[in-house]
Amino acid sequence: MMRNWLINGFMAPLMMNVAVAQAQTAPVATFKSAVDLVRVAAVVRDHKGRFVPDLTAKDFDVMDGIERRPIVDFRRESEGVSVAVLFDVSGSMESRLADAREAASHLLAWLDASRDEAAVFKFDTRLDEVVPFTIGLKTLPASMSTVVPFGATSLHDAIAETAKRSANREGRRSAVVVLTDGNDTSSRLSPADVSAIASAIDVPVYVFGIVPSIDNPSEDRSTVLPGRSRLTGALDDLSVWTGGRVFIASTPAQRSLAARQLIEELRHQYFIAFESSGKPGWHPLVVRARDKDLTVRARTGYIGGQSRPNSF
Repeated sequence: MMRNWLINGFMAPLMMNVAVAQAQTAPVATFKSAVDLVRVAAVVRDHKGRFVPDLTAKDFDVMDGIERRPIVDFRRESEGVSVAVLFDVSGSMESRLADAREAASHLLAWLDASRDEAAVFKFDTRLDEVVPFTIGLKTLPASMSTVVPFGATSLHDAIAETAKRSANREGRRSAVVVLTDGNDTSSRLSPADVSAIASAIDVPVYVFGIVPSIDNPSEDRSTVLPGRSRLTGALDDLSVWTGGRVFIASTPAQRSLAARQLIEELRHQYFIAFESSGKPGWHPLVVRARDKDLTVRARTGYIGGQSRPNSF
C-alpha cells in the first residue's frame, strides 16, 4: 500500500540565479535543492466533530515513521475548491442514477461560483469526460439526464484516472467525489493501487454511496451488516488512506447534508509541507494535533525518493 504526493524541485547550480529572478517576478512555485518536500492536506475536528480554524504550524506534529519532521511551509488559504464529480453509469446503477444526479446537484450548489471549479466524468468500463474543469459550474449538463446505465464496472480504475486528471489544480483544494453503489466487476487496479496513485498527487477520494435504505448499513431497516457492504471495507480504506471518507446517503435529506459536509470539509483543510528523509520507498505518515482533544485526518503515507515542485 504505497502512496503519496511528494513535492520537490532541485536546480543545478548554474540555474540558481535564473530561478531566483523568476521567483521574484512570478512566485508560482517554490523550489528547494537537495531535499524532498512532502505536501499534506489535513482536516482538524474537535471532540464534538466541529472544524477547528485558526491553527498554526506550532499546533501540529508530523511523524515520518518514528521520526518527527519540522514543518517548513503551512497554509490555511487557497484559491478555491476543485471537485471532480465522477458518475458510475454501469448497469448496476440503472435504478439509482437519478439519486446520483440529485447528489451531484447538491454538491455543485454548495460551490462558490466566483472561485470554485468542478468537472464531470462518467464511467462504466471506461472513463469519459463530460465537462472539463470549469469555474462557476453550478448545474449538471443536460446530457447527464439522458445517460442509460449499462455494462460492467471499472470503479477502481476510473477513480485512479480521475485523480490523475485532478492534479495540479493551481493551489486549489482538490478532491474526487465518486457517486456509486460501490460495485466493481472489471477493474485492473486494487483499492490499494488506487490509494497509492491518489496519494501520490495528494488528492483525497470521497465516495458518495448511492444505495437504498435497505442496503445502507447505517440505517435501522438495513439488511446489510457494515462489514458486508461494498461501501465499507476496502473502499472505505481507499478513501481514508487518501485523506477522504465515505458518505452513504439513501434519502434526499441525507444527500443534501452529505454534500454540504463534504464541501465544508474541503474549505477547512490545512496545507502542511515538510522535508522528507530522502530515503526511497514507503514512509508511514501521521499528522496529529498537539492538543489531544483534536482529531486530524490526512493521508497516511508517502513514497520517498521522488521529486516534485511545491505548488503552494
